[in-house]
Amino acid sequence: MPICAAPPFASEAAASCDERWRAHDLLRLRRLAAFDGEPDWVRDAFERAPYAVVRRALAAPGFVAIGLRGAQRSQRYGTWAASTDIVEAVSPEALVRNEPDATRAALPAFVAFARLQRDAQSALNALVWGPTGSVGFELATQTAAVTQSSDLDLLIRTPERLSRECAADLLSYLQTLARETGIRIDAQLETPAGGVALAEWAAGKPRVMARHASGPQLLADPWVCVHRTEL
Repeated sequence: MPICAAPPFASEAAASCDERWRAHDLLRLRRLAAFDGEPDWVRDAFERAPYAVVRRALAAPGFVAIGLRGAQRSQRYGTWAASTDIVEAVSPEALVRNEPDATRAALPAFVAFARLQRDAQSALNALVWGPTGSVGFELATQTAAVTQSSDLDLLIRTPERLSRECAADLLSYLQTLARETGIRIDAQLETPAGGVALAEWAAGKPRVMARHASGPQLLADPWVCVHRTEL
């Protein structure tokens, strides 16, 4: 997040993440605490859609790291929510069969998403996946977020190792769909070590970046336990 509120707890208390909520889950909140330096647009955005996305950051017990999005692409704000203020959590995979309002279905990102939904032969069918970003936000909240130039962001759950070959095939499939629909498709693998870009894993790099709440790591294999590599 370009702007982030100072945590409402001592830094040494930030030692874990509440496993009830995972990165990219959308949380519906009953209230949003205010912090010093909060951007002007935050209150209006929260009034339009009282949702925030879980971001990757350690927190003290009783708190969750969240991100707010405004109407503009540049309007992103990292802040904190009390777990007692969470009303509902919506995971990306819970949105995989949702459809946008009919008046917005022709937007390129929704067209690409619909293609994935309809493709019975898609390699994604063997995996647990769902939309994140603007597509996920609009499907969950029914608040307009997708634009003509929006990307389609995907989260793919991979608790077990995904072979480089399977990753390359999946990436090729998504790249073809992206060209045909005229948008960018960005897929992220959710591994035991954190989020890893599908494109990085498919490329056969000796180490890939895994984004975890405790910080990013460069890893040879995000499905095995390794010591943290300093960046």
